[in-house]
Amino acid sequence: MALVLGVEWVTNRARLVILADVGTRIVVDIRRALFDHLQTLSMRFFDTYKVGRLMSRIIGDVSVLQEFVTWSIVGTARSLFLLTAILISLGLRNLKLTLLVMLVLPPMVLMTRAWSARARDAWREVRRRIAIINGYLNETVTGMRVVQSYTREPTNVRIFDDLNRRHLAANLRAARLSAVFFPSVDLLGAVALALVLLYSALSGDRSLSAGDLTAFALLVDRFFEPIRELSRRYNQLLATMAASERIFELLDLEPEVRDAPDAYALPPIRGEVRFRDLWFGYDEQPVLKGIDLLVPAGSTVAIVGETGAGKSSIINLVARFYDRSSGEISIDGHPLDAVTQASLRSQMGIVLQETFLFSGSVAENIRYGRLNADQAAVEDAARAVGAHDFIMRLPAGYATEVGERGSKLSVGQRQLVAFARALLADPRILILDEATSSVDTETEQLIQRALLRLLAGRTAFVIAHRLSTVISADRILVVEDGRIVESGSHAELLAARGAYHRLYTLQWSAAPSS
Repeated sequence: MALVLGVEWVTNRARLVILADVGTRIVVDIRRALFDHLQTLSMRFFDTYKVGRLMSRIIGDVSVLQEFVTWSIVGTARSLFLLTAILISLGLRNLKLTLLVMLVLPPMVLMTRAWSARARDAWREVRRRIAIINGYLNETVTGMRVVQSYTREPTNVRIFDDLNRRHLAANLRAARLSAVFFPSVDLLGAVALALVLLYSALSGDRSLSAGDLTAFALLVDRFFEPIRELSRRYNQLLATMAASERIFELLDLEPEVRDAPDAYALPPIRGEVRFRDLWFGYDEQPVLKGIDLLVPAGSTVAIVGETGAGKSSIINLVARFYDRSSGEISIDGHPLDAVTQASLRSQMGIVLQETFLFSGSVAENIRYGRLNADQAAVEDAARAVGAHDFIMRLPAGYATEVGERGSKLSVGQRQLVAFARALLADPRILILDEATSSVDTETEQLIQRALLRLLAGRTAFVIAHRLSTVISADRILVVEDGRIVESGSHAELLAARGAYHRLYTLQWSAAPSS
């Protein structure tokens, strides 16, 4: 017995270590696959899907899968082995009584089928509710400045409490289903034992001794132990299936923007961009309508117009964040859908209105677009956009941690770091989407002087609501209702006294007097 117990201790320890290792490795592989897949999905997906729900799938749902792999698979095999061994032992002892015990199995199968359909729906709702909570939590924490500014804390607490209670209700529904099923399994086990004892008492079979009956009764009770264990494992399997559905639903999503099977790498470009009868829309609503445009290599094109006119859509299509509905965009004669996305974007630099900095140092954020750049190149890029002086005033200079989303820097400072990041990448095409809207006038003038030097030889698309920032552009496009209604230099458009003249006059009259 001591030897058996010793062997059992060693094998159980090995089983736990091996399964923990296998389960963790599976989780690592699935999370890696999910993260890799997320990198390939198109911008339209991220426009509509909440970050918190993605986190719930990658963290929470995968953890449910890990628990099942680590503990349930071998436990299920062990229960099946015991069940088979006990069933053989029962049959060898008394075949009639064994068949009598089997009478409770059909009701158990029917009960399991009815319960599993409801339990699976219940676990799906549990996973969906926790994803909603994660989504709301992420949104609230991210927007905490706005929450506190409008004293929304009591309202948000009520909303979160409601979401939490809905999650509680979903969990309780799953628990109530389990509370019906598992005692029913125990009840059927007791019924099987009662049938054995009743038959033995009424049949008058003298070949069955008291010892044989006691052993058979003990085996019957032992027979239902692995069945109870399998029932618990099945409950966990249903929870895992609900989580796995959500995981593979995400993995099965196809990116909207994909490289063609015969796509080739875009060679080094000069930067000539041509639009031919370009149409584009979101949700079947046209945003751009028949855009025809030729942007010569090395020129700076400013795009102005009212909010919602389609300005950002133009640059989103140049970077191929979205695919056009019809028409064509080409760079140096290469259609965008004929080249790989990576080779296209590697020759572009983009500075958006909402600057995003990653956790890390200032230098790491500037180096984000060119990881092999040395410190001298990082500092040269910062000097070029006027960021070097404020960086050197930071506690640790270029090694200063910027915090999550750049929270330790001001809005203007984050914008300057983003400029340095784009310029360090040395792009042939530079896209600035309201890139100076968050900086003060002095900083904006500093950036404008830097851009005059740095845009030389590069094709640039500049979107701006401040028309004073686009006066020096080679060409200004006025977009209204998805169409280019005017095109020309600042002086030409003012002289035409059309849409640009109206916009410029309105801004000039709205500017505060000195």
